[in-house]
Amino acid sequence: MKTIISTSEAPQAIGPYSQAVKANGFLFISGQIPIDPVTGEIVYGGVEVQTRQVLSNLKAILAKEGLTFANAVKTTVFLQDMNDFAAMNKVYAEYLETDPPARSTVQVAKLPRNALVEIEMIAAY
Repeated sequence: MKTIISTSEAPQAIGPYSQAVKANGFLFISGQIPIDPVTGEIVYGGVEVQTRQVLSNLKAILAKEGLTFANAVKTTVFLQDMNDFAAMNKVYAEYLETDPPARSTVQVAKLPRNALVEIEMIAAY
């Protein structure tokens, strides 16, 4: 059994997918890019600014289910340029500093809307 999770506090899906899906005691959050949920526009200003927006979007989806970053068990970070790893990692550590989840980070050729970073997350209830 699965339940679709959605909140207006994070950007709405821009394709045929859900913001998140609750199933078997886990919350599977689709990859979030740095879209401001109020304007619907991508935020610019470098990978640090974009990472903050992505993590803010993830936080809003977690909060919809009464969860926090402490519930995160796995993340996957997609970077347009692996040279941005240190800057992204610095911001990421501010949000997921205590008992951080397992994580993979990969460089990709291109992200939606030319974003510099995208992060997907799995959280446990």
